[in-house]
Amino acid sequence: MKNVLLKPLAALLPAAIMLWMPLYCQADDYHFADVNHDGEVNLSDVNAVIDVILGKSDPTPPVDPPAPVETRTFVFNGVEFTMVQVEGGTFEMGATAEQDSQMAWADEYPTHQVTLSTYSIGETEVTQALWLAVMDTLPCRFKNDPMLPVESVSWNDCQEFISRLNTLTGMSFRLPTEAEWEYAARGGNRSRKFQYSGSNDINTVAWWGNEKGGNSAYGTNRVAQKLPNELGIYDMSGNVWEWCQDWYRSYASTPQTNPTGPSSGQYRIYRGGSWNNDAKFCRVSFRYNNKPEAKLTSVGLRLAL
Repeated sequence: MKNVLLKPLAALLPAAIMLWMPLYCQADDYHFADVNHDGEVNLSDVNAVIDVILGKSDPTPPVDPPAPVETRTFVFNGVEFTMVQVEGGTFEMGATAEQDSQMAWADEYPTHQVTLSTYSIGETEVTQALWLAVMDTLPCRFKNDPMLPVESVSWNDCQEFISRLNTLTGMSFRLPTEAEWEYAARGGNRSRKFQYSGSNDINTVAWWGNEKGGNSAYGTNRVAQKLPNELGIYDMSGNVWEWCQDWYRSYASTPQTNPTGPSSGQYRIYRGGSWNNDAKFCRVSFRYNNKPEAKLTSVGLRLAL
């Protein structure tokens, strides 16, 4: 009896793989291959296809695909960089349920409601190519590729870079606030509540690792080589930490609108984890801080506008 039941299912498996693999291999957006909508592309999606064949589930996605995110591309001294519009909205900031209380640090609590206005944020980290075009010097440890993220820059260095960029372009670029950074990392109003920026599988969206494992090969990697998050933003988990504008302080539980942090302090915030960190540091709610003059080979920046 068992063989009678298994044989038809076994016959369905090749058909399921044939239906699913072209989606995985050819889709420009990996979410098309995420048949069961769990944020990961793996054999569970084959099982989902089998369920569709057997009539156990509806192949139609749960919602219509969202409209494309608005972007704006700038060119400075031959170097292109793109800003992604993040529509304003309200979200719960801090160690929400999917962040895993076993990994969360005390300063990720209390969770609290934050409302933000619309803004734009870099599609990738600032690259060495853009930094060099603006500053004429390169401070990095890893220098074999202009599309590597800039690192070994302090918060103070970032302010000088942004000031020069704004003078040269007539724009008003800045660092993101901590709240803006987390909202964008979570996918904004398109968030699917992942632990990392764009997935629950860190290896699909981040360069990370230290002596306990990881995939970074102990250095930075070219930007935008992993999958983007729900807004089409790359590398908000891993590769390099990213300075934020805010001074560091503990969270309050009260709702906030467009928070900018305290007016003074000793340490500035950076977010996202890096090539040299365990996975828990690459979660979208994890916070870290350092003196504004600190320069580390694992810390860079991302622009906001």
